[in-house]
Amino acid sequence: MRTLSYQHRFEPGTDPSAPPLLLLHGTGGDETDLLPLGRKLSPGSALLSPRGDVLENGMPRFFRRLAEGVFDLDEVARRTQALADFVATAAAEYHFDQSRLLAIGFSNGANIAASLLLLRPETLAGAALLRPMIVLEPAHLPDLKGKRVLISSGTQDPIVPADHPERLARLFRSAGATVRLQTNAAGHGLVSTDIVAAGKFVTGH
Repeated sequence: MRTLSYQHRFEPGTDPSAPPLLLLHGTGGDETDLLPLGRKLSPGSALLSPRGDVLENGMPRFFRRLAEGVFDLDEVARRTQALADFVATAAAEYHFDQSRLLAIGFSNGANIAASLLLLRPETLAGAALLRPMIVLEPAHLPDLKGKRVLISSGTQDPIVPADHPERLARLFRSAGATVRLQTNAAGHGLVSTDIVAAGKFVTGH
C-alpha cells in the first residue's frame, strides 16, 4: 500500500449506489470524530476521514489561523492543495469513485471543504458545509456547474460572522454551483436540523 500523507480512517462502502463521503472534522477533532455522522447520513457509503495535520495548542486543524477569523491565505492554499492530492491518492488506493465524492465538513473542516471546491474543484462533486465562514475569495472563480453545496449556519453562532453564510452562498452561486443555504436556531454546535439537511443533501433530495 502506498504511503498516504494524512493520518486517516477509511471504511469501505457496502452500497455501490451510495456516494463516497469525505469527512472533515473541526478544530480539536480527529479522524474518528465524524465517522458516526457519516454512517448515519449514508450507511452504505465509503467513508474517508483524514486528521488535520496542523496543530493549534495541540488541537488538530486543516490549516492554521493567525487569530480568530484571520488566516494566512498562502498557507490555506498550500494545505488545500495537499489535501486534494491526498484525496486523489486515496481514491486510487481504496478504489472509490472520486467523481461522486461528497465532503461533509464541520467548522474548520467546512472551511477546507469550501477551499477544495474553489481551488481544486475536481476533488469533489459537492460539499455539505456545516458552520463555515469565508476564508478566501479567489480573484477568478472556478466553474462549479453541476456541483452541489449545502451551507448550514447558526443564528447564535459566536464564531462565524453573521454575514458570512449568505456571502459564501453568493460566491458559490456566482461560480455556477447549486446552493442551499439553511439557517438554524443554534450556536456553533450542530443540531438535529443540520443532520436532517445533511442527510437530504447526501441522498440528493
